[in-house]
Amino acid sequence: MTAYDQSYKQLFTFPRMIEDFLRGFVPGEWLKQLDFSTLERVNASFVSDEYQQREGDMIWRIKSTSDDTWLYIYLLIEFQSTVYHHMAVRMMTYVGLLYQNLIHSQVVDKDGMLPPVLPIVLYNGQRRWSASCELSQLILEAPPAIKVYQAEMRYLLIDEGRLRESDLALERNLAVALFKLERSRTPKDLENAIALLIEWLGDTHAQTKALQRAFSTWIRRVILPHRFPGIAFGAVEELQEVKDMLAERVKEWTKEWKQQGLEQGLEQGLEQGLQQGSLQSTRDDILDVLLTRFDSAPQDIMDVLQTIEDISYLKSLHRQAVKIKSIEDFQQFLKNSEV
Repeated sequence: MTAYDQSYKQLFTFPRMIEDFLRGFVPGEWLKQLDFSTLERVNASFVSDEYQQREGDMIWRIKSTSDDTWLYIYLLIEFQSTVYHHMAVRMMTYVGLLYQNLIHSQVVDKDGMLPPVLPIVLYNGQRRWSASCELSQLILEAPPAIKVYQAEMRYLLIDEGRLRESDLALERNLAVALFKLERSRTPKDLENAIALLIEWLGDTHAQTKALQRAFSTWIRRVILPHRFPGIAFGAVEELQEVKDMLAERVKEWTKEWKQQGLEQGLEQGLEQGLQQGSLQSTRDDILDVLLTRFDSAPQDIMDVLQTIEDISYLKSLHRQAVKIKSIEDFQQFLKNSEV
């Protein structure tokens, strides 16, 4: 598991993060019937050697306020850049192993009934998820006489890349803050997202402080190196320190750019500044069109656009963004025409 995977997964080891994730992205009024004060993580060591549980998989359980029964949540965090076609089969296997463990541990009601399980796949890869969420869609049509006996399984998919801005409007929700941080494109965007996170994590409770440090670690180890490659950032643990450090670095960069402009001559510096401003403005225009039309702008598109220094090429990409049919078509066009 990479540093990205480890620090990302660590965020979902906190009950507050799981609660906000469920409240923000699992549909249905039934969530109001859950007692979130009972939310607890379940030991997943039961997975057999034959079906090794991955480090990105977590199991939680929570009680219902209506009948005091447990509901289990199997959260599978998918980091891979490629989509696993048979995810429904994998999820069916893991849920089956969970049920076997509950039976063995006698965690069943007096009538031997098993608790319900909500299987969730959280996917944050660059490509959009294309695998079926339903097991029946992966099985050939069975003869009518045996169709009723075929296995069934369906999981809830949360594909970060498909989330719209309207999906991220919920206030004081840490899962929303996490996804906003991943979408931040500029130092100012990132600084604003961190400021929101600091406000929403204002509690001084020990567990909240630990969650703050987990966010800080993830931002420092993953977000900052990815957004600003080659730039050294100090080792800090507090979110406020991360925000202050980022703001200070931006000030330093601004001073360096101004100084370079003076040393190279005001006229040349102005010309370069205008050119860079035009390039960045066109890049931003492309992303704005994609966000407006498709509600998403995948990170790989952002990264490629930042490497393009040809204003004519950027303008042609802007025209394509306006008329192209899908974000996937734009990605393919970008790949085929990349200079």
